[in-house]
Amino acid sequence: MIVYRLAKSTYSTDLSGKGAAKTGGRWNSKGVAVVYTSESRALCTTEIAVHIPLGILPEDFQLVSIEIPASIKVYSLPASKLPENWNSIPHPGGTQELGDWFVRQNKQVVMKVPSAVVQGEFNYL
Repeated sequence: MIVYRLAKSTYSTDLSGKGAAKTGGRWNSKGVAVVYTSESRALCTTEIAVHIPLGILPEDFQLVSIEIPASIKVYSLPASKLPENWNSIPHPGGTQELGDWFVRQNKQVVMKVPSAVVQGEFNYL
């Protein structure tokens, strides 16, 4: 499976999750390292554009593709586990708790989560 990551060129190939750990995000608390990726180039771009004034991506951003080997089992977060208003902006803390739980359990490498920006599409942490 190929997933996509859009980030400043300086950090585009950094898969440590340190950037997300510095500030936290919808699916992780501050201090919890995760890498946010999307199932398509379009979703990846949209996920970033909604956080940038006028939705115009700066030229110093780079889109990279990441191959997740077929041997890696992906955990799909069940819709029944999503907290109320999980897709609201700002996000509720319950989504961070789910992502933090996934990281702490340390059983699988990738978690599939629904996009809060485009209904019916998915991101991969």
